[in-house]
Amino acid sequence: MKNVAVLVASLSANSVNRKFAHTLEKLAEGKLKFDYLDLAGLPYYNNDLWANPPAVVTELKRRVEAADAALIVTPEYNRSFPGVLKNALDWASRPYAQSSWKDMPTALVGATPGTTGTAAGQGHLRSVLPVYGMLVMGQPEVYFNMKPGLITDNLEVTDETTLAFLNGWVQSFSAFIERHGVDKATAIAAE
Repeated sequence: MKNVAVLVASLSANSVNRKFAHTLEKLAEGKLKFDYLDLAGLPYYNNDLWANPPAVVTELKRRVEAADAALIVTPEYNRSFPGVLKNALDWASRPYAQSSWKDMPTALVGATPGTTGTAAGQGHLRSVLPVYGMLVMGQPEVYFNMKPGLITDNLEVTDETTLAFLNGWVQSFSAFIERHGVDKATAIAAE
């Protein structure tokens, strides 16, 4: 089973993106293990802090480096992605030439009650992720319109067409990780 570092880019307690991430996790049971990273606890990026990096930063880098892939689940704020996400991406990409994201198979999805489904925010994010060295899955894209009742409180998808699409996405992400990921166990044994 592959380990996926999950970045939910909303700090809201009632985040539709957090609910959506947990729904994907439930659909991926037995294939992918989700590790939710703490974005709220990170200080604002400051290069001066590398002299004595905060424990939350070194823990973030450790967990990213232990992951086989990354999943970004993001809302859209003003046609872009949230600053809390950029902050986490920056911390794990530093110090210079020590990016924990290098060659990381990465997928991004987003949910919103609005009709645009985070398309503009994800588009902006897609232009930035390769700079970190991340390998971004292109298809299928998920701009999820979180309609009332579509996902229950027990994380059950109530619409069969939506369920089939999301199961197909999980399969595609799993295959993308297999194709582009590094076998962590083999890499550690080779060191």
